[in-house]
Amino acid sequence: MTPLSSRLAGFGHAVPSRIVHNAEIESQLGLEDGWIERRTGIRSRHWAAEGDTLSGLAAEAGKMALEDAGIAPGEIAMTLLATSTPDHLLPPSAPLLAHKLGLRNSGAIDLAGACSGFLYALTLADGFVRAHGRAVLVVAANILSRRINPAERASAVLFADGGGAVVLAPCRDGQSGLKAAVMASDGSGYDLITIPSGGSNKPFSPEAAGDQVLMTMRDGREVFSRAVELMTRTSREAMDEAAVTVSAIDRFIPHQANLRLCDAVRHNLELEEGKLVSTIAEFGNSSAATIPLSLSVENRRKPFKPGEHLLMTAAGAGLAGGAVILAV
Repeated sequence: MTPLSSRLAGFGHAVPSRIVHNAEIESQLGLEDGWIERRTGIRSRHWAAEGDTLSGLAAEAGKMALEDAGIAPGEIAMTLLATSTPDHLLPPSAPLLAHKLGLRNSGAIDLAGACSGFLYALTLADGFVRAHGRAVLVVAANILSRRINPAERASAVLFADGGGAVVLAPCRDGQSGLKAAVMASDGSGYDLITIPSGGSNKPFSPEAAGDQVLMTMRDGREVFSRAVELMTRTSREAMDEAAVTVSAIDRFIPHQANLRLCDAVRHNLELEEGKLVSTIAEFGNSSAATIPLSLSVENRRKPFKPGEHLLMTAAGAGLAGGAVILAV
């Protein structure tokens, strides 16, 4: 009997209704027209409005993925939510997400992997599907607009809100599923991207300045160079592990941190420009949500075909990152 594998059975994505164009941010920061797009590739992004919640955004993406997969709620055995902006520090938001989706037979847990959270969740989900033969819903979502320091240019121009979701279902065709997963971390870069206060090391305090609970990027150039190196290295290792060549990669879906970063990794890997899947121009950088959001948008644009090999890679705060190769 062919061993169980997983397959991408459904895709979903969601963004808040409010669209913020570059001109609004450039005006606030005193930047010249076109500065943001030239530096990042971003033209617009979506930001949450009052009343929008992380669990609501995640549920919208998850519902779309479940409907796309044609899977009944009772078939989902696990719900994984990759997020850096849960509804609350406690309790986790995944159980509320599962409740909103009517997933009464599902376990549910948050994963705090920053920009690489979706790849870690996808890897764990693939293992669960193979071991237990049950479907898993993987959602990544963030509302980063509420963590932006509007006075800090490095983060104010990049970050966005959004969610993406996939359903991984069991399969016995022996061809689909995760072919390689290479994860990496470098804690020496732990303080490059932080929210200084709010954790147990530096709890909330009435005396703390307001910007202590907002994101800060200490050295954007260092983040860029380290991310390019990590994403390039783990992508090469993943291709070696999967025994596939660059020519066998059909689509390249990197974390949409910055278009220049995506292009740098693609160039290092010697991948054709046409294989790059990019959504950053319209959706910006929503951290862990960018890859599943891009998967869903791309599948609507040009549906994935059986046998395609997808290379996905990410790096972010921590530093944490990695690369996976998945066969459709």
